[in-house]
Amino acid sequence: MAEFDPLFRPKIADSIVDVIGNTPIVRLGRTGKEANVVANILLKLESMEPCSSVKDRIAKGMILSAEARGEITPGVTTLVEPTSGNTGIGLAMVAAARGYELIVVMPSTLSLERRVMLKALGAKLVLTPGEKGMSCAIKKAQEILDKLDGKGFMLQQFNNADNPKTHRETTGPEIWDQTEGKIDILISGVGTGGTATGTTQFLRTKNPDVQLIAVEPAESPVLSGGAPGPHKIQGIGAGFIPQNCDTSLINSIVKIDSNKAIATSRALATKEGIFVGISSGAAVAAAIEVGSLPENAGKNIVVIIPSFGERYLSTALFADLHVEAVNQQVEDLIL
Repeated sequence: MAEFDPLFRPKIADSIVDVIGNTPIVRLGRTGKEANVVANILLKLESMEPCSSVKDRIAKGMILSAEARGEITPGVTTLVEPTSGNTGIGLAMVAAARGYELIVVMPSTLSLERRVMLKALGAKLVLTPGEKGMSCAIKKAQEILDKLDGKGFMLQQFNNADNPKTHRETTGPEIWDQTEGKIDILISGVGTGGTATGTTQFLRTKNPDVQLIAVEPAESPVLSGGAPGPHKIQGIGAGFIPQNCDTSLINSIVKIDSNKAIATSRALATKEGIFVGISSGAAVAAAIEVGSLPENAGKNIVVIIPSFGERYLSTALFADLHVEAVNQQVEDLIL
């Protein structure tokens, strides 16, 4: 059997699942220059996955790995998953392509776009009280699973070892190849912890000195030892430290508040043409802080950009633009 090549993409794919991964890296431009950044900030655009988020990778990895172990069967097993949205969308895409029924459990505070996309991809959506966070969604998913009498399967992204394994096998090798091994610092927001953990694990097999800087919401600084709290940075800051987050790999933690994350996301759109979500803004804001330090002059900082901005049109990220667009007046021709 031919050796697995994470950098291979077919010219004509047999399934949408086959084109997940191999996302581009783009250098941060004006936004970095205006902030007097002295490092090279490189954006790994996971926003350009088929369903527009880094979670497409683990959706593929977790489902295919479970199939290979004989744990799930298309057309027989019902998949159940608690998620902040993007993993659910990735799972819905892969489930549709592979022939699974999927039940997604999600806090009600997450964006309307996520709800619509899940339904459009054929998933059943269950909402839990937003103020109770992901912990409540996880408990509800388990309740649903228990009622399926052995015909259901929970992939458990927060604990599933195939989550970081996917990033060890794909995201890490891609970054190493794209930077030609010239990466000094990896910056990643922490949701499940799988991206930061798996990618760093691979990179350190190549260069043990690669630093990992984790990003979390200032309003919910659990990684830093603080208390969980409500915040607007969807996708990170789950309010607990997931099993898939290997905190021993983290060199330092940067706390970014929701307003700064939103402002940075908006700046990326208007100054770089890079349309991304709130957690991407948090990651880039952290990169600008780190990249402005004199000791990081000339270093290469790779930032994981988790998701595309269109998924956040109904959120605080673009609330003012939504109102402006709805109320905009028609201008007729002046003859």
